[in-house]
Amino acid sequence: MSWTLTLTCDISPPKRDTQRTKIGKALEPEEEDKDMLGINPNFMCHRLSVNPNAKPMAQKKRKQGEEKRTVVREEVSKLVTAGFVREVQYPTWLANVVMVKKANGRWRMYTDYTDLNKACPKDPYPLPSIDQLVDGVSGYALLSFMDAYSGYNQIQMHPSDEEKTTFITEEGVFCYKVIPFGLKNARATYQRLMDKIFKKTIGVDIEVYVDDMVVKSEKANRHCETLERVFKTLRDHKLKLNPEKCSFEVQAGKFLGFMLTERGIEDNPDKCQAIIDMRSPQGVKEVQQLMGKITALSRFIPRSVEMARPIFGTLKKGRRFTCTSKCEESFKKLKTMIAAPSVLTRPVPGIPLCLYFSASDNAISVVLVQESQGEQRPVYFVSKVLQGPETRYWKIEKAALALVTASRRLRSYFQNFSIIVRTDLPIRQMLGKPDLAGRMMAWSVQLSEFDISFERRSHIKAQAIEDFLWSRNHSGGTNRSPDRTIPALRVESQQQPREYKALLVGMKLAQELGTKKLTVKSDSKLVTGQINGDYQAKDPQLAKYRDRASAMASSFDNFVLLHVPRD
Repeated sequence: MSWTLTLTCDISPPKRDTQRTKIGKALEPEEEDKDMLGINPNFMCHRLSVNPNAKPMAQKKRKQGEEKRTVVREEVSKLVTAGFVREVQYPTWLANVVMVKKANGRWRMYTDYTDLNKACPKDPYPLPSIDQLVDGVSGYALLSFMDAYSGYNQIQMHPSDEEKTTFITEEGVFCYKVIPFGLKNARATYQRLMDKIFKKTIGVDIEVYVDDMVVKSEKANRHCETLERVFKTLRDHKLKLNPEKCSFEVQAGKFLGFMLTERGIEDNPDKCQAIIDMRSPQGVKEVQQLMGKITALSRFIPRSVEMARPIFGTLKKGRRFTCTSKCEESFKKLKTMIAAPSVLTRPVPGIPLCLYFSASDNAISVVLVQESQGEQRPVYFVSKVLQGPETRYWKIEKAALALVTASRRLRSYFQNFSIIVRTDLPIRQMLGKPDLAGRMMAWSVQLSEFDISFERRSHIKAQAIEDFLWSRNHSGGTNRSPDRTIPALRVESQQQPREYKALLVGMKLAQELGTKKLTVKSDSKLVTGQINGDYQAKDPQLAKYRDRASAMASSFDNFVLLHVPRD
């Protein structure tokens, strides 16, 4: 094999030549290993756990065009020469080959293992957290990105399972002696192998996600030593690299869809450009494509869901697709935001993370930041569209939901760092109440496992938010009081005594929050009239509710109940 080794870091020519020689020597297999098939099967091989009740399936041979047949013939010849397949007679499982054209225009051969995969249970072996891996390799002086040579093909199939992988072509019937592409649980086996090989160095010298490997060094002058240790491990286990797909001693590179640099974590410029180059969505399919692209970059976009809501709103059932002026404006804002993306930081262990959130009628958004030397740097942005009854939550309930949502999506951060929630809302008091019930109780229990504390936001210069004002619709919406010093409670209901119950619940919460002045707006002329003394409460049940509301009203320094007709 001929290949060129390129080092891109800024080092002197003599040292560059020395390191190129060392790396090149490390990549060359030892003489006795030149014909090696890969991983020793006694160390790791792939086994199939086929359901004993599953009926073996033999697919009928499919017709293919001449171009595809030619490529299949060439690929099978390569597999036979490499010792990856062998001929089979009288197979019980039989699959067809599928040709897929890659981005570079070349064909890649897969095998249609749909039937075999259905007969095998899923291997639950866990894959690493992508967020943790990306954090684990960002901010380093030098990185080396490595790719195994035909990675899956370096792991042998267990002999008893080889013939289950049989496939049919014009050239005959063959089965794999190594893991083929398209086989269920292959990723889990490969991750298990890498975890086993690098069990002493993962997190220290290297990070691995299936067949993606990144070697990292905090000091540039120690990177070559780190590579030598990694290469020795690879050689000990006879795992070959593909030098043509490796990049050594670089300061930046792509890993799992992210751009890693010494500055931190940046979004993939190719993905950003793909959105910038898009035209305004002309149909449902284009909106769905845009949604997928935005989701892939959501970690870097503040309040992405809220910003894109007019676009996503075009997908509502029963509504004819129309790209409105609001949709166009939203799309332009997204492009502007993506054109100058945030650079996220790798959080430093031992320093707490601060959480800020915002809540609107239709979405909640969270940003996790870390403060160092008086500077705040974002770690992660999270957004969520509120669904159904969530849109009718009170503001403090939406705040608690934002915190719970962040703890679920960013669980690794919540487990490994102290979290400081900066807000003026009394979330801590609310979640700490002994008589909690329903969802608030469930959320309180979920959050109790983490080290979460609360601070007021107003003391942070340039980070202050508007004073806490809340209002309540019976339908759940929030409305800001025209008088900024008085919380406004709006009650909407058309049925008695439910309208009284909604009012009493709101008044009780206002008491618990220590509100001294309260304005209540209700669309019920009957309720406002009875409590204000304009109407009599002839119904005994309604009279009890009226008396209870009047008693609670007397606990406030100032209480005003207004009738506001429903629009």
